[in-house]
Order: sequence, then C-alpha cells, then structure tokens
Amino acid sequence: MTVPRTIGIIGAISFIVGTIIGSGIFISPKGVAEGSGSVAFSLCSWAICGIISMLAALCYAEMGCVIKASGADYAFLDAAFGSVLSFIFSWCWAMLLKPASMATLSLTCAQYILTPLFNDGCGDVPEDLKKILATFVLLTLIAINIYSVALAARIQIIFTAAKLLALVIIIIGGIVKLCQGFTENLATGFDGTETSPGVIALGFYSGMFAYDGWNAANFIMEEIKNPERNLPLSIIIGLPLVIVVYVMTNVSYFTVLSMDDLMASPAVAIVRSYIVIRYTWAERVIPTVAWIIPIFVAMSTFGSANGSLFATGRLLFVTARNDHMPEVFGMVHVETFSPVPASILLIILAIVFALSGNINSLVNFISFIKWIFYGINMISLIIFRYSKKYKDLPRPVKIPIIIPVLVFLSSIFIVVAPIVADPQIEFLYAAIFVAIGYLFYLPFVFFKLHLGCMKYITMFLQLYLQIAKPKQSVD
Repeated sequence: MTVPRTIGIIGAISFIVGTIIGSGIFISPKGVAEGSGSVAFSLCSWAICGIISMLAALCYAEMGCVIKASGADYAFLDAAFGSVLSFIFSWCWAMLLKPASMATLSLTCAQYILTPLFNDGCGDVPEDLKKILATFVLLTLIAINIYSVALAARIQIIFTAAKLLALVIIIIGGIVKLCQGFTENLATGFDGTETSPGVIALGFYSGMFAYDGWNAANFIMEEIKNPERNLPLSIIIGLPLVIVVYVMTNVSYFTVLSMDDLMASPAVAIVRSYIVIRYTWAERVIPTVAWIIPIFVAMSTFGSANGSLFATGRLLFVTARNDHMPEVFGMVHVETFSPVPASILLIILAIVFALSGNINSLVNFISFIKWIFYGINMISLIIFRYSKKYKDLPRPVKIPIIIPVLVFLSSIFIVVAPIVADPQIEFLYAAIFVAIGYLFYLPFVFFKLHLGCMKYITMFLQLYLQIAKPKQSVD
C-alpha cells in the first residue's frame, strides 16, 4: 500500500496561500507598525518579511527536490544532521507549536463568529462559549481530514478563495479611498521611522508570524503530483501573491487608519482587533456591508487551521516512520490514506490548549524556535549542495548559494535581536521545552527502549481505526 499523489498545482498553491493567510494579516499590523514607526517603513517591513519568506521557501524547494519525503524541516534535518536535531524539531513543532497555533486559530474563528451575536454593549463573548465553539471547529477539522484527503484539499481551495476575496474587498476599498484623495496617512512617508535594531526586529517578528506557513507544501511532498515541477512552481506563484496581497491590504488600512489607530489595538487581543477591522476600517469604507468582514475572517482562520492540521499530520507520520515516534503514528487509513492517529493526537493537543484559555503569549514567544530551525536548515542546503552523498543528485531547482546565506543571517537577526531588545522569561520556557524533548530522545530513540504494552495498543488501534503502515513513495 502506497499513499497516492492526489494534490495538483492548484491544491499545492492553495495549501501555501491558505496556510499563510490566517489571522496574521488582521492582527499583526499593530506589531509591524510598532517596530517600524512610520507608514512607509511599515509597508517596507511587510515586503521585506515576504521576500525573506519567499527566499527561504525557494531554499526549501531545492531541498525538497533532493530529499523527496514529506515532513519538510524534519526530513531535511534528519538527512543533514541526523536524528537528534530532527527529533527535537518534530517534538517542538508537533507537540507544542502547531497544536497551540491550531488552538489559537480555532479560538479566533469562534470569536469572530460569536462577536456579532454579542454586539449589544452588554459584555464580551463568554469565554466558555468561545471554547465550546473552538472545540467544535477542531472536531469538524478532524472529521474532514479523516474522511477524505481529497475533501480536505478541496476545502482548502474553497477557503483560500474566501480569504483572498475578503482581502480583495479590503484592497479594492482602499483603492477607492485613494482615488477619493484619502492620502494624508500615506503622505507622512518615513516620518518617525524607528532606528533601534532591536525594536525593528520585534516588528519583523510580527511580520514573519503573518507569513508563517510558507513551507506548507514541503510537508505534503509525497502527496503532490509531479513534485519536481509543482513544488517550486507553487512557491513561485504562491509567495509573491501573498506579498502583493499583504502590502496592498496594509495600504488600504492606511487610507483610513493612522499609525496611532493601528497601534491602539493589542496585537493578540481578538476582540480589539475585531473592533479595529470592522468598526474602524469597515465602517469607514464599506459601512453597509461591514458585517461581511468578520465572516470572511472566520473562514480565513478555519482554512489556515485546516492547512496546519493537514501538513503537521504528515510531519508526525514521517517522524513515526523513522522510529522517532510510536509506530502507530506512522500508519494511515487503508481506504482514505489519511494519517488518522497522527491527526487525532494533534487535535487532542489543540483542544487541550484551546480549553486552557489564553495561549497567545505562549505561541508568540515559542515561535522564535521556528526561525532557529529555519536558520539551521539553510546550513542543510549547503551540506546537500557540497557533500559527496547529495551533490550529484538531480536538482530541477538550483538557487544561488548567496540566498541561503542571506536567509541564515536573517534568521540570526530575527532570533537574537528580540531577545536582546526585550528579554522575557518565556524564552527560557521555550529552551526548557527543548531540553525536555532531549530527555525523551535519549531513552526512546537513541537507546530504542519500548514499552511492552505498545505492541498490544498498536494492534488494537490498527483493528479499531482500520489503519496500516504504507510503503514510502519514491517517485
């Protein structure tokens, strides 16, 4: 049994664009504005963050054509450095970063669905109701992904189109306002531009958060048709599209919002960001249909959570296939080919995070780990380019060597500068979580210790969930 390749070029582009465009473009402008200080530099920061993401994605496209396995960073780290780094990556990504991110997206989706129903001045949305709806959103996602891989891909295309439509509405509204002469905010240019490298880096941190997901297609490498062509092509089309949409969206914001307006809303306070988007921008630009924006934002977060679940499920699947996780997580449904156990584990963790309440600060501070691994993988590309084992392999995509060097230097800046500028205890918590992962690695991966009961648990789950271990795709 081999997992079939069912995702074409449109599906791959949708997974990239759909995973990137979540709630970030609606709540990150505040952080970027604070790190920029001026309207013009804020727009430049959005473009710079997009370019860094695109260059990194092109590096991943070359590595994906050399290491033809799902799992993206995990597969690259395992091939270049061995099992320690790859296990630590999967531990951080699958056990904390992505479940917490999916929980945040589901809570955001629930907030935007419920806020119009409680917009009577009598109080905010009850937290318990928001958590219940967020749990329902997550259960809906797991049902879709277990039922059919093709359905999950089609839903991703539909919700990607919906979120792009929402941003097109914002962009067109901004263009209309520009034609009407609303240029006073844009005319301020670089006035007040921030000069502190640490503060600028914190602004980039918010911008990179909004672009996160640029490597989504690499996680589903084994399910993309003709990956040598479609993987790099999806990146070349998808990332520039997102950059243009993000910059134009912020231009639209600035036609009716000043820097003070943007910075008046906490970056991760969902209620306040809702107010800024609808009752500031939408009420000034499209007052008769302002209600449509929160609907599209809810669809946007749902699509982004779907893409995260789809991609991260494949990461756990590949991790288990390499004996870095229990064998059962490397199995797929015998009919739908969906990694059912891996997806269930992710949803359980996401529900736990969602029910725990406010996890936004945890996600924001732990996210710097991502760029540590992104930077290390730029070294992986150089290893693949010059090592005897990989240097002679065919490369449909071969980028100039200066690009991974630039991305590596950018990752150092993104990781180190925020810590220097604003050291906080959460960075220590992130380091502790990495250390805990190493404690799991030593007995269960390095010394290959196995719990005696796992054999029987695996057999039970195989029968109950109708799952089996597939062969790896090699074409």
